[in-house]
Amino acid sequence: MKILPKTDTSVVREITTTSPPAKKVCMHVLDVVRTDYRVLREATTLVEAGFEVIIVDIESDRVRPTEEDLGGVRVKHIIMPQWFISAHFKPWFLVKLAHVVILGSYHLLRTHADVYHAHDANALPACYIAARLRRKPLIFDAHELPLDEPGITRWRRLSALATRVLAGILRCCAGIIATSPPTAQEILKCYDVPEVTVVRNFPIYQGVQKSDKLRQYLGLGSQVRIALYQGYLQPDRGLDRLIEAAEFLEPNIIIVMMGKDKGTTKSRLEALIASKGMANRVKIIPPVPYAELLSWTASADIGLIILPMDFSLAVLMMLPNKLFEYLMAGLPVLASPTIAISDVIKPYGVGQIVTSLAPEDVGAAINAMLADSSALARMRRNALEAAHQEFYWEKESTQLIQLYHNILERCTNLQ
Repeated sequence: MKILPKTDTSVVREITTTSPPAKKVCMHVLDVVRTDYRVLREATTLVEAGFEVIIVDIESDRVRPTEEDLGGVRVKHIIMPQWFISAHFKPWFLVKLAHVVILGSYHLLRTHADVYHAHDANALPACYIAARLRRKPLIFDAHELPLDEPGITRWRRLSALATRVLAGILRCCAGIIATSPPTAQEILKCYDVPEVTVVRNFPIYQGVQKSDKLRQYLGLGSQVRIALYQGYLQPDRGLDRLIEAAEFLEPNIIIVMMGKDKGTTKSRLEALIASKGMANRVKIIPPVPYAELLSWTASADIGLIILPMDFSLAVLMMLPNKLFEYLMAGLPVLASPTIAISDVIKPYGVGQIVTSLAPEDVGAAINAMLADSSALARMRRNALEAAHQEFYWEKESTQLIQLYHNILERCTNLQ
């Protein structure tokens, strides 16, 4: 069992020029793909490498067309209400999931492809059905460790059944992708598959200038220091702990949370802010367009990834988009001591790891980090250098192209 090694970029350049033209890829994701930037990055990369890519996604906006083009990627929407999405894994959810699997299978079978590519475990059953019936290779792209959320694991019998089904499907996959080395190792161990390719969540490279957008938006003076959390507002991100830590911050420091609400998380956080009297210390603002995101990120002083250590194994192993967005914007990062994130922050000297997640200790860590201007400057330089040399999509995407090349080559040899 192995994790596939990194690929020489020069080899991939040769692959992209010699691969057979117009190979068709059908991706499936049970989410709105126009806001799923990992899926779009992968699809665009494949298009640029000479593939024809179609994405079948879920769309709840009934006024959108059933098909559209997103940057050269054809997208076919399954127009659905939001009721099929549930935070809990329970029998009624299985009925909803079965309905979505049937719909997804129908649309995928109507989409002829040379490779079917499932993004996350919930999209895998429909892709598996289509790939088996079409006798085409299947790729599973695990954005996080599958079937590891508390809402799933608390239902032991259903969780065990889902795990057995997933194991059977994974053994039929031509390729498996994970977003961090620890996640890849865990998939290898738990599901007895021969290899996993790591394709990390790096942004497309861009030079980013310091800005003052957050202070201008919030009406803050130049003396105010900003500790930023950006990303989805959801229960497994430890955001309540940041609010509780805010009362221990120095007077000129505030926490800003910028992102899209998941479920009722935002209202719950706002209630906690009000109950703690932290309205002047914690600000929640809406997400900005992704094309503008890094310029907003660059207006903060540090980036926060204070994840809970007891939520799930998937959280401990994740490498979130925001980590590499912070680095590309030149933000030093303060993070929980999770496995994958620590393996980036410590060797590259781009931030600090908190030793305790008690609110007073998190607040003290933010204060200490912002008080040391020389250390901040050094970590900022290291972050920009790491983003320029290592943590950018154009380099990481070679793993994806190599995987596709290997799969198609094996298929050709079997014919």
